[in-house]
Amino acid sequence: YPRVKGALLDAGLSERNAACMADRMTDSLTIGQLRKLERLQGEKRSLADYVAAVRRVDDAEALTVTASSAALCATGLAR
Repeated sequence: YPRVKGALLDAGLSERNAACMADRMTDSLTIGQLRKLERLQGEKRSLADYVAAVRRVDDAEALTVTASSAALCATGLAR
């Protein structure tokens, strides 16, 4: 969890969204998938920009988990 949260922060997500998404993503994705996403570093970006970057990784399951996590965390339905 801490490493995934750190990677999401490095990718430019907010503290709140990174913490929320990391919890869901570590439960649903494999180590290999998480390592692919760990490489998505960049400037501060919105959740939509991050999901678009994940789409380029070309992993349908990672995209589904990331997009659903982003939506649930952004709306407050997941914490």
